[in-house]
Amino acid sequence: MTDSELQALVEQVSLADFGRPFVHKATFNRRLRTTGGRYVLQTHNLEINPLMIEEFDEQNLIGVIKHELVHYHNHIQGLPYQHKDRYFQTELQRIAGLRYAPATSKAKVRKQPKHYWIYTCKNGHEIYRQRRLNELRYACGKCGAPIRLTGELKIGD
Repeated sequence: MTDSELQALVEQVSLADFGRPFVHKATFNRRLRTTGGRYVLQTHNLEINPLMIEEFDEQNLIGVIKHELVHYHNHIQGLPYQHKDRYFQTELQRIAGLRYAPATSKAKVRKQPKHYWIYTCKNGHEIYRQRRLNELRYACGKCGAPIRLTGELKIGD
């Protein structure tokens, strides 16, 4: 799909669901990674992540377009346009737009730490740390007793 085809699709969805024309620019933006699209407040343009059409079906793309058009039309009319606003949320439900875009292959997956150090104080409280501590400088946060390294916990591999 090209930018001109995207522009035509956005104009069609705008007229069909909102009854108002979309008179600004809609383009694909390859720099978007974790989001499906973006409404630019200063220019009133829409930027859509091209992975929404490459990795998912057209219905998903239309859902993202509807979401961005809710931002667009609410902002143009002077209505609440932020995600936190109740009016935005009800308008999004009314037109059946997507609340969240699905995760793409380019989105970074956060890795869980695979190694913990276990410290124990004299009173038996356990402290799990990702980094080692200087045992002479630190004490238990619950009781103030000195701590000692008692073991390691390896997760996964």
